[in-house]
Amino acid sequence: MARVDYYDDPAAPAANSIVPSVTAAARDDAGRLLLIHKVDNDYWALPGGAMELGESVRDAVVREVEEETGVQVEVTGLVGIYTNPRHVMAYDDGEVRQEFSVCFHAYPVSGEPREDGTETKAARWVETADLPGLAIHPSMRRRIDAALAGSLDPEIV
Repeated sequence: MARVDYYDDPAAPAANSIVPSVTAAARDDAGRLLLIHKVDNDYWALPGGAMELGESVRDAVVREVEEETGVQVEVTGLVGIYTNPRHVMAYDDGEVRQEFSVCFHAYPVSGEPREDGTETKAARWVETADLPGLAIHPSMRRRIDAALAGSLDPEIV
């Protein structure tokens, strides 16, 4: 399903749904960040997705990272909570979703990055010095910057 992200855009369509979702800023021993190249909007991003009924946010982030990348992670902390009503995602089925995402710090425990073939074109460990050369949506860039800053206080937006 195709997706268009609107960020602080006065021409954005009005949101008609909100779905709790999660992302993970997983870093390996070398300090590299696990990123995916998304099929739906063609941006690089932290792995993650929507929570499912009956699961906790911790379970959701572990599941989503493994589904999208093949890497199993352990959640180690909270980066922030992102609920900017000026960031909406419009899908080709008519859904316009307001951002609601909880971003976690995570550490890899097993597995190697691989694309999933449906949601991700690629999954890989990225050197932080290589981040400026990647197409990353501003809302995702904010989460990445907050994760790399290493603050003990989560960002709440």
